[in-house]
Amino acid sequence: MMCAAYAKGRVLIVDHARAPGEKIRISGGGRCNFTNLHSGPHAFLSQNPHFAKSALARYTQWDFIDLVDRHGIAWHEKTLGQLFCDGSAKEIIAMLRRLMQENGVNVNLQTTARDFAKTPEGFDFTLDQGGHTQKVQTKTLVLATGGKSIPKMGATGLAYDIAAQFGLTVTETRPALVPFTFPEGRFAPLAGVAAPACVTAGAQSFDEAVLFTHRGLSGPAVLQASSYWREGDPITLNLCPEGGLLPALQKKRGIAGGRKLTNELAQFLPARLVEHLSGVMALSGNLADQSDAALTSMVQSLQNWTLTPAGTEGYRTAEVTLGGIDTGALSAKTMEVASVPGLFFIGEAVDVTGWLGGYNFQWAWSSGMAAARALA
Repeated sequence: MMCAAYAKGRVLIVDHARAPGEKIRISGGGRCNFTNLHSGPHAFLSQNPHFAKSALARYTQWDFIDLVDRHGIAWHEKTLGQLFCDGSAKEIIAMLRRLMQENGVNVNLQTTARDFAKTPEGFDFTLDQGGHTQKVQTKTLVLATGGKSIPKMGATGLAYDIAAQFGLTVTETRPALVPFTFPEGRFAPLAGVAAPACVTAGAQSFDEAVLFTHRGLSGPAVLQASSYWREGDPITLNLCPEGGLLPALQKKRGIAGGRKLTNELAQFLPARLVEHLSGVMALSGNLADQSDAALTSMVQSLQNWTLTPAGTEGYRTAEVTLGGIDTGALSAKTMEVASVPGLFFIGEAVDVTGWLGGYNFQWAWSSGMAAARALA
């Protein structure tokens, strides 16, 4: 939609969904986390970490915020630079639809496209709509079909299939921004408990909330870390990310040594989590029973709780797909395939994946505008 709104010439959007922008509609709890104040290349994963720089610099978060403001959409910053609509995500969809209407864009919904072929004039393909077929000829073809995440929303690997057809490489794809699972309902008794934490996977750490679920671990910090996790690797939870627990316990020991250690820990962590940890880390006795060395060891354990997930919830709940069309085949300025003039890949289909918090939408706007400007 972003690309179509600004591309010149006759533009046709083909979408197999019943309504345009369904992922926008459900995002951000229905309020659409449409960008992030801190958007920049540092927040994107790709085999080529430099690829996203051009598009992000040429159409920034400030450009999209200005667009939102000009259309009278009220918004607010939530946390960590995340911007949400005050009202509804549908306002972003309505804005894009107005822009497309002004640009004379035709939108074919509940329509599928197949049998793509390169021709001397451009491309041929076939549309299927309501039992009717139609041949289409076009000079340019833009693939904005996303990745595999949330198949119940209609997500498929179509972009990867078309890329392979035209000789392009697709990097390894995996679910990202996705909850971790653990065997045998390990955290089922803690389901619904949330706590601030710093979660580390690989060499990357994220300091936000962790949510325990019947299936495992979720919450912003976990979703972020999942993009850096590989099967079989451990993750580390720091349940005292702000520090200060050790001196607080030492002080309390001097004035209320008869208090149970677990009761005092429940002042800093959810009581149900403390109860669970008491069996994992042997938390017992009164404060007065704890030496400085014992308290130090316990705090270090809370700051380095190492767990090995069994896996993730997969594409079923993953917010994005990590990996995609190899950027080596694309122009960073225009998103056009160098070896196939007139063919463009934008958005999530490309091997550019953002952090949680509006970054992936910004990549959609920036990459879509990059292709649109090339088609002006």
